[in-house]
Amino acid sequence: MNYLALFFAGALLCNSLPHLAMGLAGLPFPTPFAKPRGKGDSSPHVNFHWGLFNLVVGVLLLYAHPVTPGWNGPFVVLIAGALVLGDRMSRRFGEVQRAKRQGGQ
Repeated sequence: MNYLALFFAGALLCNSLPHLAMGLAGLPFPTPFAKPRGKGDSSPHVNFHWGLFNLVVGVLLLYAHPVTPGWNGPFVVLIAGALVLGDRMSRRFGEVQRAKRQGGQ
């Protein structure tokens, strides 16, 4: 259970970054609440709150399962969570942004 919680902590912390950044910059960005889901844009307000939710849950998971940075299992799993979600989301949102530039959603 500890490794699963750390994997999700890494994923949630990674996911908080673009949503907080876009929300604080006042820019729309896709969220799970947009229509169509994951393609349409949500307001900066929704992005800020979604990013903050991800940040809080990720930090709470880390608080419950503390990690020491270094080459150890728990830290590697935390980084793996961020890597897996970050890689997947960068590809997905890259596709969404290309489609928007080409005029379709």
